[in-house]
Amino acid sequence: MASIPPEREGRRRTRTRDPVSEKSVDQTDALGKRSVELSAYYQGKIETVPKVPVRSLSDFALWYTPGVAEVSRAIHEDPDLAFSLTGRWNTVAIVTDGSRVLGLGEIGPRAALPVMEGKALLFKFLGGVDALPIPIQVNSPDQFIATVEAIAPAFGGINLEDIASPKCFGILEELQRRLEVPVWHDDQLGTAAATVAGLLNALALTHRSVRDVRTVLLGAGAANLVTARLLLALGHDPKRLTLVDQKGILHAERDDMDELMLRNPWKYRAALKTNGGGRTGNLGDALRGADVLLAASTPSPDTVRPDHIEAMAPEPIVFALANPVPEIWPDVAKRAGAAIVATGRSDFPNQVNNSLVFPAVFRGILDARARSIPDEVVLAAARELARGATRRGLSAQHLLPTMEEPEVFPEVAAAAGDTAVRLGVARRKLSHDEFLERARAMMGRSTRLVRALTRARINPPMPRPGRRGRRTE
Repeated sequence: MASIPPEREGRRRTRTRDPVSEKSVDQTDALGKRSVELSAYYQGKIETVPKVPVRSLSDFALWYTPGVAEVSRAIHEDPDLAFSLTGRWNTVAIVTDGSRVLGLGEIGPRAALPVMEGKALLFKFLGGVDALPIPIQVNSPDQFIATVEAIAPAFGGINLEDIASPKCFGILEELQRRLEVPVWHDDQLGTAAATVAGLLNALALTHRSVRDVRTVLLGAGAANLVTARLLLALGHDPKRLTLVDQKGILHAERDDMDELMLRNPWKYRAALKTNGGGRTGNLGDALRGADVLLAASTPSPDTVRPDHIEAMAPEPIVFALANPVPEIWPDVAKRAGAAIVATGRSDFPNQVNNSLVFPAVFRGILDARARSIPDEVVLAAARELARGATRRGLSAQHLLPTMEEPEVFPEVAAAAGDTAVRLGVARRKLSHDEFLERARAMMGRSTRLVRALTRARINPPMPRPGRRGRRTE
């Protein structure tokens, strides 16, 4: 039985003794310990099961040889038939090199596998999408690109995951250029879409407009660089947008701009476009009078301090999205004056997480047989996700829908499919109602399947905490 490394216990001694923080640390550690127990018991989160009837041995003459040869001939003559004669239309590859996993850093492809399995479970449960976790051992971006290109004929879409910045940007752009199926980097596009959706609702609750607020993005990696791009597309004033990285505010006169131009052109272009929002200095300088803080940076509750929040404008909006530990604990941020607080975690209110986006977006673009996922699709999904929260009542504690509001996600899928058709990147042109009906059917089937397997005890119930050993097959 695996166990939590004992050195983690020492982190309580290095942090503040604030009771709220201690409770949050205890909660995080308890969830981690339980997750290890359950992983040892179930030995994986997903499995493949047949989707066709097998009544006798003779059926394999249809599903396999000799009958299958005719299916192969048809696809050889018309490659697009792979989307209707095989499961390619609904299958996604989740590909990572393990170079930046959650807040754990470069832990490698083997250690990344549990996260990819969890992603595959979310794809199926929330989106009705069959997803395969594929951690790969590669030594360069070129090897990564070549590997994904080699496996792409089996998939209707590619989900890139947990790849270090800035190489993730170049990998995504090159694969989008080369492949005939949509390529999505969830840490960029999924997190940015969820952030934008949450921010739109937070601004509505506090009677602000995206065109007028002063916004600080802490962290200039995969998520926030795309978030900045989407905010600018929504009309955010670049002169009121400030990005902050480990060296401070990102602006055009910073000493490392020549290096950024060569090594990280994406951050370089963001520095030129926003020019620090007219500010220089550190995080404290950036946050003075700011309306919004969108943090996607170091997973530590001391990254953002209470005095940072106190220096912001009245009723500030604070998103602390680092995982597994936010940059500031939600209760601490609220005591410092934050009007609305969100994190990336499901065990706190207001989870702003890519899990709210990618299953539905892929449902829509797979149903459209899309060739790509332009930013317009991402923004359409973000807007629809934001609207979805209003169905059960928008509030400071209910900023976005949760996974327990399944009625929202078919609407997001239909918005993604509609936009793909409108932009001309869809092989299959369905109406809004057709996209919506398909999404409801596929998503509902997955939910019923999981629950039926549990009721039948084919998937055994969770063991009590503390149980050791493996499940009996």
